[in-house]
Amino acid sequence: MKYLPLNPDIFINNRKRFTSKMQPNSIAIFVSNDEWPSNGDAIHTFKQNSDLYWLSGVEQEDSMVILFPDCPDRKYREVLVLIRPNELKEKWDGKRLRANEATGISGIKTIVWLDSIDALLQTWVHLADTIYLDTNENDRKSQLPRSRDYRFVDEMKSRYPLHNYARAAKVMKELRGIKTKEEVEVIQKAIDITDLTFRRLLGFIKPGVMEYEIEAEIMHSFLSNRATGEAYGSIIASGDRARTLHYISNNQECKDGELILMDFGASYGGYNADLTRTIPVNGKFSKRQKEVYNACLHLHNYAKSLLKPGITINDYTDKVGEEATQQFIKIGLLTKADVKNEDKENRAYRKYLYHGISHHLGLDVHDLGTRTEPIKAGMVFTVEPGIYIEQEQMGIRIENNLWITKNGHVDLMKNIPITVEEIEKLMKK
Repeated sequence: MKYLPLNPDIFINNRKRFTSKMQPNSIAIFVSNDEWPSNGDAIHTFKQNSDLYWLSGVEQEDSMVILFPDCPDRKYREVLVLIRPNELKEKWDGKRLRANEATGISGIKTIVWLDSIDALLQTWVHLADTIYLDTNENDRKSQLPRSRDYRFVDEMKSRYPLHNYARAAKVMKELRGIKTKEEVEVIQKAIDITDLTFRRLLGFIKPGVMEYEIEAEIMHSFLSNRATGEAYGSIIASGDRARTLHYISNNQECKDGELILMDFGASYGGYNADLTRTIPVNGKFSKRQKEVYNACLHLHNYAKSLLKPGITINDYTDKVGEEATQQFIKIGLLTKADVKNEDKENRAYRKYLYHGISHHLGLDVHDLGTRTEPIKAGMVFTVEPGIYIEQEQMGIRIENNLWITKNGHVDLMKNIPITVEEIEKLMKK
């Protein structure tokens, strides 16, 4: 790993939070993600199962976390399963964790090698009444090949058909949505690296630069500051390409007079930042660009004012939509007649703002958390309204990351330049 070791209390406390939700005499088993083949004998870069990482901090493939709080043998109430270090494999793929190293990362004292887990696991399962198994229940999940967690469910139900089974993912959705202070400190580190990177870009971007050159600067800055890399594929979209929400081609020239929308974030210690800023390629907003930008910034600040415990995402989105309608009338995108005659199922403002305003953020960029129940203290959200105008070949989005507190929120990106004046001043330098 490139990042400095994290505080193991993050993972110790996370396991305590999970076991406090388990039924009496139950066992929970979490397995790592697959190593996915690419082409030939190559495989894609391994990415750990977020739930397993949340519980242990271990990024290594072929790992398991087993929690059995009522196990008669106290030694086996928390178990981390790892592949046994192999000299030949390490010559090819690098060093694998030793037991003491894994304990230092996770705080789990009992380490069992994967090649000896079957007999132990059978004994523990026979003692338990309920088995918690994990699957991917992210609401935005795509239909992917049947991954290791689903295959493990099939295997366990085949071997132990008379046990009760429970969904670990349901518990995880509740717990991972609420970030601890220690988790937010790691998110803040990812954000601080992203902040440094954005400031670097303000001095680099000028007419004629290629989008991929900007992307290269981002990666250079991230890796130079110990980030694992990008939280997601950076969006570097100049001119009309900014209207494509997930534009990642990043292969065009940034031209004088255009705005450039940059949506990027660092990943550090498994946790992610998610920033969007829109700036003028030549360092100076035109009168119209400034007008639309300030309307978007107004929506951004208005949305932030609403984000506090008690409001639901649906109500929040509706309120931002009402404010967007008024702003769009003000800057000439909508008329009062457009609003009067709008389809209530497809509001008039949606022509210019056609995505959600916020999502949970954490180990996953679109992190686990409820979208139907009221917002709670401890959640971390993005705030990212946008204005996309086809006839003007313009797209603007402004995004910060907020930690919800008991009485409101903390803007974790409050130090990152955001106003027209701040951006122009730093680009002029």
